[in-house]
Amino acid sequence: MAVRTSLRSRIRRADARVIIGVVLVLVSIAGVWSVVSAARQTSTVLSAARTIVVGEPVDAADLRVVEVVLGPAGDLYAAPGTLEPGGVASRTIPAGELVPRAAVASPAEADATTVVVQTTNAVPGSVTAGTRVEVWSAPRRERDVFADPRILVPDATVRALQSSEGLVGQQRSAAVELVVPRDDVAAVLAAIGSGDAISVIPATGGGR
Repeated sequence: MAVRTSLRSRIRRADARVIIGVVLVLVSIAGVWSVVSAARQTSTVLSAARTIVVGEPVDAADLRVVEVVLGPAGDLYAAPGTLEPGGVASRTIPAGELVPRAAVASPAEADATTVVVQTTNAVPGSVTAGTRVEVWSAPRRERDVFADPRILVPDATVRALQSSEGLVGQQRSAAVELVVPRDDVAAVLAAIGSGDAISVIPATGGGR
């Protein structure tokens, strides 16, 4: 009798181990399936169809809808229908980049505007739309006499560029549309009105 009881007890313990083992295998399979399933889930978000310069309106024509795997980071990016009409870029968004929600602000929140300057010297070839630049100004003292140049705007962004060429095909100057902080607009307009010599060069610092 005691032998039978011991045998039954052993069988029950063995059955319990088998059940626990099966449960652990099932849990492991479910966990792997959950990870794989999450990895396959995509988010519908917006990306820039072209380089959108800081201060520019963000229109539907400037965006495209893409499906990407973002996981929890999906909430950081703009999805179709989430951007308010009339929004402007609060920073430059390169072509192909996903559009962060924080990179689009309302017009009332925009702290930059555009001005057009005519440079005195050639603009470096590396300067294109979207390039961060410094604006330098040499105050005019008298006809063809200028003071030492100084930084007029330490952090501006090129929105558009139209170069002019000399008789031998060399670039001489350019009309540059710049996005500048509103606080710097008065100084830029004063320099233009005074006939100062204005130059635009790529920014090398960390900004304002």
